Amino acid sequence: MPQVADRPNGCATVHVFPGQGDFTLSPVIRALAVPVLREALERTFRDADAAGARFGLRPIGPRLLGPAPPSTVALTAEAPGTLQLALFGVSLAVHRALEAGGLVADRLVAVSFGEIPALVAADALATMDGALLACRLGQLLCRPGGLTLLRCGEWRARSLLAHSVSDTVIACVNDSDETVLSGPKGELAQVELAARRAGVDSQRLRLPFLAHHPALRTEAEQFEAFARSLPMSSARLPVHSAVAGSAYPPDADLPAALGACLIRPAVLPTVLRQAVTDSSTVLEAGTGSALTRSIRRTVPTVRAHAPLAEPDFPWEPGAGRLRAGLRTRIPHEESM
Repeated sequence: MPQVADRPNGCATVHVFPGQGDFTLSPVIRALAVPVLREALERTFRDADAAGARFGLRPIGPRLLGPAPPSTVALTAEAPGTLQLALFGVSLAVHRALEAGGLVADRLVAVSFGEIPALVAADALATMDGALLACRLGQLLCRPGGLTLLRCGEWRARSLLAHSVSDTVIACVNDSDETVLSGPKGELAQVELAARRAGVDSQRLRLPFLAHHPALRTEAEQFEAFARSLPMSSARLPVHSAVAGSAYPPDADLPAALGACLIRPAVLPTVLRQAVTDSSTVLEAGTGSALTRSIRRTVPTVRAHAPLAEPDFPWEPGAGRLRAGLRTRIPHEESM
């Protein structure tokens, strides 16, 4: 694998795989005319849809690449696991398109659901097996509840929780200004009211279930057991997990780590500072730009981009052209 030391000035390329909260198909549909991305989507969904068929899911690839692509809302209304399979396939396809265009990853950062496509990208899992995990996770994440984004840091969020609720927990720490809570919908409403009174903005995410919550211990055990039924190997390049808080060692118990993602929080800043340097190029392998904004707030000097969210992103093959194009852009101009 390429080593960071081989890059001029240690300028590693890092691909980051987001969770479910910022997923939408609209940016994918707008970018379908990009040849390298379209080819990656076709190749990825051939395997992903074969896995989905084992769970009784309708094929996604032909519909996504066809004349009338489905909306995110439409996929949400389909069988459990459909939306997760779509996110898995799109994230992995973006990673593959970036590599085909010359931006080969030196290391990966995985946030929440992003653990699954990241492990496939690192060759620890086959594409079909990663897709099977995505489908199974979609089945298991059905415990009623929700997630709320608070525009404040972790400790301010904890102070709001301490005065209002008992079953709501910190699910994700995105950066010093964003924290995600997971809990019962009624309790989330109480926290949102307390936040408003304290002058803290909040936003209820679209995901209608608990995530990163200790109440999901049974589901975590079931997910770990399913993961153990699949062949896994050591990753060929570093995978930095926001849940584990570090890069996985060669002897990591990956099924246990995947199960832990259901019950433990994802803390991005800690693992991000381990994975990137001031001269890194960081690319979001997803459809939104929320993760990229958090990266910029955490490491302001880094070149961070959300390719699908940037209409003028230089996808064309050729590492030199791609890197030159990224260097000439203003680091904080997009999606702020």
